[in-house]
Amino acid sequence: MTWRIAIEPFTRPLFFFWSRLTRAKTLGVRVLVQDDQGRVLLVRHTYLEGWWLPGGGVDAGEAAPDAAARELKEEAGLIARAVPELISVHSNERFFPGDHVLIFRIGAYDQGERSSRQEIAETGFFALDALPADLNRGTRDRLAEIFDGAPVSPNW
Repeated sequence: MTWRIAIEPFTRPLFFFWSRLTRAKTLGVRVLVQDDQGRVLLVRHTYLEGWWLPGGGVDAGEAAPDAAARELKEEAGLIARAVPELISVHSNERFFPGDHVLIFRIGAYDQGERSSRQEIAETGFFALDALPADLNRGTRDRLAEIFDGAPVSPNW
């Protein structure tokens, strides 16, 4: 056993503390859901302009797929029937240094009760050829990547 292996249990907390200070990251999720007509679910927040894919931040101790399912339930009242599928990962440095957004797809869902009434002004399913004019740019780019074959950008 080398000396590094022997001291690792004692140095690990310091390493994690230093890593958090020097590599701070935030993680968010957005969720792609389509209805039986192929329309895409979008939400309009009370505090942001335009329409977005539903989503939000990943809480401490929470797995990203669980966050996607939770945000979908909170914002739209939809309950995922299966584990969300990861579609893509994007850096969101333009708005917050160290921020990343994961896009998940939920294929099957049940209707439930929305629990985030103060955050969401409106929800709706939109045909891909009839998206709102004020669709968020990042959301528009993600939909083009997923449905139109546009190159996937590493940036939000």
